[in-house]
Amino acid sequence: MNTELVQKHFVVDDEMIDGGYMQEVITPLWWGVSIYDGETEMYDALEHFTEPQKYVWAIQWYKSEVDNGGHDQFFYNHTGIVWEIALEGLRAIGCQSAAETLEEAAQRLGGSPSMDREHRWLQMERHNADFSDLDRAFYDNDAIIDKALNNYISSNREAFYFDGDVMVPEYMAMDGDDLFIPGFSGYATGHGSSCSPADYDDFDEC
Repeated sequence: MNTELVQKHFVVDDEMIDGGYMQEVITPLWWGVSIYDGETEMYDALEHFTEPQKYVWAIQWYKSEVDNGGHDQFFYNHTGIVWEIALEGLRAIGCQSAAETLEEAAQRLGGSPSMDREHRWLQMERHNADFSDLDRAFYDNDAIIDKALNNYISSNREAFYFDGDVMVPEYMAMDGDDLFIPGFSGYATGHGSSCSPADYDDFDEC
């Protein structure tokens, strides 16, 4: 799907943070950081954001995929590129058990899943890992992760403040329109695609 991107003003403030809008709080990253163009481009884009923003963004990508299809889906899809940041993030927000689950999943792919998707496929084929027990462990911690994320965002709120423009598809730039949140919803609270707006042209591929 090809569509022109235009600027839309977006604000992350105390009202949004105190409302518990975890996905909306990192909207600037959803629209500004691509997971589809390789490790270098992803990390270059992340340089514009704070460490807490990066952690929450990566954990949300990790959660969206594992909630939908387990660790196998997470590593198979482009989202597997964020595994190291998600692991650091889980430790940073105090979810040690969840961090151990992700770390064990990485170990089952040789200890260092590739940042390149096709190379990661080869690792998955070679190791033929079974993640079913780790999926169950993750689901047991799912609500705990959400609570920890909310607490982390609230405690580090200065790192999430944003008042600026994000690039969005033209039809979403109308005043009053909600911004599509990738990986979780059609919109702020919904359900659906695992694609990133930074890669809107690749939407059909996800």
